[in-house]
Amino acid sequence: MTSASIDPSLVTGAWREGDPPGRRTFTDIGDVLLESGRTLPDVRLAYETWGTFDGSNAVLILHALTGDSHVTGDAGPGHPTPGWWNTIVGPGAAIDTDRFFVVAANILGGCQGSTGPASLDPDGLPWGSTFPELTVRDQVRAEVALADRLGIERWHGVIGGSAGGMRALEWAVEHPERVDRLFLLATSAAASAEQIALSRTQVAVIQNDPAWFGGDYYDGPHGPLTGLDLARRIAHIAYRSESELEERFGRTQQDDRRWAVDSYLQHHGAKLVRRFDAGSYVVLTSAMDSHDIGRGRGGTQAALARITARTVVAGVDSDRLYPLHQQRELADLIPGAGPLAVVKSAFGHDGFLIEFDQVGALARKLLQ
Repeated sequence: MTSASIDPSLVTGAWREGDPPGRRTFTDIGDVLLESGRTLPDVRLAYETWGTFDGSNAVLILHALTGDSHVTGDAGPGHPTPGWWNTIVGPGAAIDTDRFFVVAANILGGCQGSTGPASLDPDGLPWGSTFPELTVRDQVRAEVALADRLGIERWHGVIGGSAGGMRALEWAVEHPERVDRLFLLATSAAASAEQIALSRTQVAVIQNDPAWFGGDYYDGPHGPLTGLDLARRIAHIAYRSESELEERFGRTQQDDRRWAVDSYLQHHGAKLVRRFDAGSYVVLTSAMDSHDIGRGRGGTQAALARITARTVVAGVDSDRLYPLHQQRELADLIPGAGPLAVVKSAFGHDGFLIEFDQVGALARKLLQ
């Protein structure tokens, strides 16, 4: 049952034509040839920038699954939430926008201004069920086209956590000559069986919502709100640590006899529904399942050996979704990587978004 805090008439939390643009800039990158052999036509990416480009100071920040281009800045028209790395990116911050030209784009297949299932197709109708499956490599191909249009031949730094780390890794393997420094956070060389299992379960929950309509719900009375809400709750359990949930909630019940931890999950499910799109959630989680840096490249070790960037790999000690052994593999096999950096946190996988001081110190040291 959908949380009472969700508007039952809501169709999608996606940014749609006519909504306030906020800080976004939109650029058309043309057609994108996908790994499947299909061509996605007339692709547009939404992006934000901070700082001034001097020809050699560009830093690319790649957001995670339900993130967007709004890395830093206030909430406001066009931006339902504040920047997700407000403390790390900005004037004088670890990623110093007085020094660096910072670029962040909404991912291909996303729902905050870039071409995705909620966007209009060439016929002027929502893509919906006709939107193609994507891979991480497809998404990076779109980001490469954006860099070309911005005149950025080489990134001073490419930074990404979780799904963003997958794309950062692809950038460094496929285009080593364009990445000088690389920061990989809470990510892996390939999606694991457990990660895919969790992903497929979330997709199934969305697609079994009666309002899914095969993905063609955009012109309906409401969207698959219950499915997206529950998918987020499943994900959020994996994003946090068992010890944090136990310490914060234990077996506490509220006045209405609901378990406190259940109320907490309902809050996060409802929060995502208001700013995200179920179709994008399906497309993006499926793209993450495709992640395998060694696919078609002679295996993981051979692929990682192609990286020439000075690299920092960091993991979160309480992360049960992307456990430390996955980051240790990257640190051991990337030629320019130092020892694995361990972020100490009670917050599990979400630690890379929360532990500003530790993550910021690693970013500052790498970029300097």
